[in-house]
This record gives sequence, C-alpha cells and structure tokens, in this order.
Amino acid sequence: MIKSLLIANRGEIACRIIRTARAMGVRTVAVYADADAKALHVRMADDAVHIGQSPAAESYLVGERIIAAAKQTGAEAIHPGYGFLSENAAFAQAVIDAGLVWVGPKPASINAMGLKDAAKALMAEAGVPVTPGYMGEDQSDERLKAEADAIGYPVLIKAVAGGGGKGMRKVDAEGDFLSSLESCRREARASFGNDVVLIEKFILSPRHIEVQVFGDSQGNVVHLFERDCSLQRRHQKVIEEAPAPGMNEATREAICAAAVKAAQAVNYEGAGTIEFIADASEGLRADRTWFMEMNTRLQVEHPVTEEITGVDLVEWQLRVASGEPIPLRQEELSIDGHAMEVRLYAEDPASGFLPSTGRLDRLAFGDATRIETGVEEGGQVSPFYDPMIAKVVCHGEDREAAIDALIDSLADTEVWPVRTNAGFLVRALDAEDFRKADLDTSFIERHGDDLIPSGEADDAIWSVAAQIAAGDDQDELVGFRLNAPARHAVWLSHRGEGRLIDLAEAEAIAFEDDGDLLSAVDTTATAYADGDRVVVFSDGVGYAFDTAVRGSGQGSAADGAIFAPMPGKVIAVDVAEGDSVAEGQRLLVLEAMKMEHAMTAPFAGTVKSLTVAAGQQVEVESLLVEIEPDEG
Repeated sequence: MIKSLLIANRGEIACRIIRTARAMGVRTVAVYADADAKALHVRMADDAVHIGQSPAAESYLVGERIIAAAKQTGAEAIHPGYGFLSENAAFAQAVIDAGLVWVGPKPASINAMGLKDAAKALMAEAGVPVTPGYMGEDQSDERLKAEADAIGYPVLIKAVAGGGGKGMRKVDAEGDFLSSLESCRREARASFGNDVVLIEKFILSPRHIEVQVFGDSQGNVVHLFERDCSLQRRHQKVIEEAPAPGMNEATREAICAAAVKAAQAVNYEGAGTIEFIADASEGLRADRTWFMEMNTRLQVEHPVTEEITGVDLVEWQLRVASGEPIPLRQEELSIDGHAMEVRLYAEDPASGFLPSTGRLDRLAFGDATRIETGVEEGGQVSPFYDPMIAKVVCHGEDREAAIDALIDSLADTEVWPVRTNAGFLVRALDAEDFRKADLDTSFIERHGDDLIPSGEADDAIWSVAAQIAAGDDQDELVGFRLNAPARHAVWLSHRGEGRLIDLAEAEAIAFEDDGDLLSAVDTTATAYADGDRVVVFSDGVGYAFDTAVRGSGQGSAADGAIFAPMPGKVIAVDVAEGDSVAEGQRLLVLEAMKMEHAMTAPFAGTVKSLTVAAGQQVEVESLLVEIEPDEG
C-alpha cells in the first residue's frame, strides 16, 4: 500500500483526498500557490510545498514543480484530483518516469479517450452505441456542412479536444451553419489549440446519464451504476443525482454493460466515467441512449455514487494504484436509496451570475449528509480559480426525501458578503417539473427567471432585520409622532430604500434566541449583526440592511443610488461631487474576477455624493455614488 501521497490539486477535492488518505494511514503532501498559502487543504495535509504564483498556469499546471515537490517531500505517489493535470497523459507519463506512482489510468488510456472523435470511433468499433454524426478527416467547410445537412437540423458542432462547454455550438437551421462553424473553430483554437470539430445529431429532449466505472491492473472492471447530471447551465453541471430518475432495470443493465465494455476497450485502471446522452422524449430507453465521451478521472459528482453504494472511491483509487484488485465484485454492489448533490458557487444569479469574490466573513452550512468544501469562515474566495464554495450532498430513502433534505440544507446556508447561488438552487430543486423528474439539459434555460431570486427583501425580511438591529436596546429606540403616543422603532435602509420599522408590528414574527443569531420561525430566516449592518438569510439568499436611529421615515435616494454589485476594486472614477452627468454616462469602473464593470448614471442629474476613490476595495452592496435627478 502507498505510504505517502502528494495531491496535485487544491480546494475541496484536495481536502476530500486528504480525508480518506488520513483514514488509511497514508501521509499527505499538499501543494499551493500564493493565493492558497493559508488555504484549508494546506493546513489539513501533513506537509505542504509552495509551487508558484497564483495563476494556475504558473503553479498548479506546472508538472515539473509538482514532481519536484513529491521528490522533495519523499512522497511515493501523486493523485491529480480532477481538473488541472488530471487528464494530461504527458504529465501522467512524467510521474511514472520519475519513479512515482500515478493514481489514475494509464497514459495510453487517457490518450485513447482524450479526443472525442477518436474516442467515438473506438467505442463504435467496440460495439458501444454512439450518437449519429460525422467524425471524418475532411474538415472543409463544404464537407462539414454537407454532413450536417444530411444528418438533419438541429445539429451540434463540437471541438474534438473540447471540454467545459467550450468549442460547442448548436445549429438550428442550415443558413446558420457556416457562421456557427467559424465561431466554434475560433473558440476551440483559443481554448485548446485545436480547431478540428465533429458533427452530432442534436437530441431534442436530452438527458445526461453517466456511469461510474472502475478497473484494476488484473483486468477486472465493474460499474457502480449511473448518475443523472441533466440539470446544467451553459453546459456546466448544477445538480447531480444517483440513481437516474425514471431508469428501469433493463435500460440500466444495458447502459452499464456498455460502460464496462467501453472501459475494457482501453484496458482501463482506476476511476472513470462513461458519459451518455439519452433522448428522453419517450422515457429512458437503451435504444435511445448513446456514448458521448469518457472522463478519465474522478468526477466532481462522485459523492452521490459513494452515498448510494457505500463505497469510498478515493480509497479504491489508492488501493488499485498500489496494485491491489478492486475490493468488491459486481454482484456485491447495489443501490441504497437516493443521493443528490448541488454545487454551491460564489456567484450572484440576480446579477446575471456574475462571479463574487472576497473574504468569507460569514460561512455556515445547513444540515446535510455531507459537505465537501475547501474554504472556511474567515477565508477567501480567490479570483484565480473555480468559484465553487462547496458541494452539498444529501441522501434519502427516496428521491423526494433527498430533495427535501437538500432544500432544507440550502435554505439554512449563510454566506456573506460573498454572494452565492443557494437561492437559485432552492428554487430549482423545488420546481414542480424537477420534483416530477420532468427534466432535460435545457431545464434551467426553459424555466429562466422563475429560478432566480430578485434579491429584494419582503416585509417579513425587513421585520427580521429590525428585530436584530434593535437588539438589547429596544427601550432606547423611541421615535415620536405628532399627536400620537411614542413608539419603538428602528431605521433601516436596503438597496437604497429606507424604512422606519415599528418594532411592535415586527414582533408579530416569533423568534428563538440562538446566541448572536436569531431564527425567525415563520420566515425560516436567520440573521446576524455586522457592525452597522444587519444581514438576514432566507432560503439561501442574503439581504443586507444598514442601520441607524432616525426620527422620521425619510429614506435615502433609491433610483440614483449606485451600489457595488459584487466585491471588487474601483479602478477608475470619472466624476466628482457636483458634476452634471447625462443618462448612461460612465461614473466609475469596478474590477472583479479580472473583469471590468462600468457603473453608469441611471438618468441625467448631478453627482450628489461620491463615496469611493480609485484603488479602493469595496464590498458587495457598498454605496458608490448618488445621483440627484434634474428637475423636470
């Protein structure tokens, strides 16, 4: 058995691997870039080595530094996790050539499945059903268009070296083919240095079904049943579950057998995933399910398979890499209940899913079967890497129980000031069509704005904020009304709107004290005070309120108040207080996640106040500038 292991990755997957390795008595070594010097995976490991600057191209993607770190610390083996170098055959071979154990498939297997056209040809030869399409060497515009015309629209143009949704275009009509082809090639060249494409028939009611396979060096291959990863946004998985809803035993047996056959065709060792596309217009059927591609690594969504089978896939990886056979035979594997996973991302759905970075002043997860994370309260969401905060996993006796548990967990999740997609996930899980398993890969696109919380607080949320703001000093918060008795009140402002909240009315909501947090029973909300700000969480969404004691109900200017949509840095300020501005005129520029966001005037007017300067870091919803409208 391997005695020491270097994890060539970061974040939650590095923490996940370290946890299993520690349980097996395996010494662990972490690697880290500048931005991760204080990261959780670095502190969890027995040893850690700095490998470069924050951009992945200068650290986590530099194979020579990772191998050198393994040599320096005496690690016997390297586990690549997923992403980064996990499917890089050249790196795998370099690890082996350095005399180290590669925890993954043979480089030849990675190469065999690395290009989509070659992989599909290999699978067709092995008798695995593949999607109708064209994968020929003739890449001329004329030949590709002719093949698309023959297949029939809609078709999908896919870069053979693609991944992560890049180098992929859906074409609905013949007249759009050539422009889509040009766009797809351009993106493929920029992303992968390879503009070769294939053409596939676009499936109108597609379900994304994948099968977990595992092989060993003795030639044994087993499957661990299927997962459904159909809920996607821009080709990125959002919700994953196992087993696939609506899967009958005959179809399961057929596609799992095909997945095993696919793995055997490349002499596969270790954990891998065979991905299928299914036409679900008439339910899941074996004769309407086709091979799409193989991922020659551990998948992000592997926990749902572990939850329904009771298997630790990382432990299996380490044992098989050490030369041991697969611990269980096929007949010893079975499905227990239903598991579901969501990816909690640092992004703001209400602002077009803009990325959200910065310090995690508040980070608390609701109850779940399993939380996989690489960050903690007080840590940072870095702009350099994938913005996933955590994978939240729930297991239940059936699908409905798993959905309910996951909704409850997300509804109790608290993240601030970084914004998350928790509220979006709650709405997706609770959608009637999702509960009925009426889903395909266009589910999120089809339901659109119904899944996106507005970010506007309702009256109940205002009441919760008022109770928190009042705290223990309610007797001192006394406002006056002409010819009326005194009342207890607190002044709050939220996204430019100001209100004087009567605490007697707000007390209609019942609370349970929980230290510095209060739970609002009727609204399933929690909240906490953060200096002069109160943050209320409800159904996964955070609402920020600024607090002050006022004697009247006058609020601040709503329409002319420009707030930061995300944490970031002010890189340019174009106006000064007192300046006249035209509607749409640029006021300042905010930089976040290496993207620039111009803040513009909502109408013609005068700059009433300017609260920031160039070079200043700001938090989400910080007031940046106020515009007073011109009269008339």
